[in-house]
Amino acid sequence: MHADTGSGWEAVFVDPVGQVVQQRWADAALAVAFEELEPVSAFPVVPGRRWGPGQWWSATTGRHVACGSAAMRAQLMVLDRDPEVVGLAGRPVRLLWREGRGQVRSWVPQLFARYRDGAALLADCPSHPEAGGERAQRAAMVLEAACAQAGWSYLRLGPLEKTLAANLKWLAGYRHPRNAGRPHLAAAVREAFTQPRPLIEGAETVGDPIEVLPAVFHALWHGHLAASLDVPLNERVLVSPGADGANGRGGTGGPGSEDGR
Repeated sequence: MHADTGSGWEAVFVDPVGQVVQQRWADAALAVAFEELEPVSAFPVVPGRRWGPGQWWSATTGRHVACGSAAMRAQLMVLDRDPEVVGLAGRPVRLLWREGRGQVRSWVPQLFARYRDGAALLADCPSHPEAGGERAQRAAMVLEAACAQAGWSYLRLGPLEKTLAANLKWLAGYRHPRNAGRPHLAAAVREAFTQPRPLIEGAETVGDPIEVLPAVFHALWHGHLAASLDVPLNERVLVSPGADGANGRGGTGGPGSEDGR
């Protein structure tokens, strides 16, 4: 495939007042806050599929992000816990380009993430490596080049390992600030795990586990505490201080809702 580059790329997006805008990609990538925009087109509804489009409440931004699949939701969980991510959006931009014979092609990446340093990630979240077929693979080549020009990245993010995905889903249910508990509780929870110890043991030193465990899971989601996400979460999993201290996010986990518990 031959694709035009540089000035040949165009971005299409919906601006903050609801107008559809088409602009040179180089200009849009530099000036547009895509993390604040609504989807340029809706996520498709596929008949017979168990999981349809929805909304993910982001602990990073305090806003909802349009979400089109379970695979995308899993990647949103990962990015929402990344302390370097400051903004998230679903399908905020369509990229247009011309192929060698002049045909206009387009692609709408599923996910946009803005990083603290101003760089960004455009990503698709295929359910398996071959998802989207040849068209998706060809689009990926164009998107990689366009993002490289802007100092960004484009990735096709593969499915998470099952245990990691289950643990993240559980912790995500406690991401909302209401799960931090009463003002003194967060500090007491961190104090209980100054040295690594089993989750239930530390929780019981603070108080009634029914009250304390949500605060522990909230701290694990935000990285104030840490535990291995490579094994199923259970009451004996070792919990320790978060590697990134009070300002980061770090992790651990059964089933949680998309909007937080």
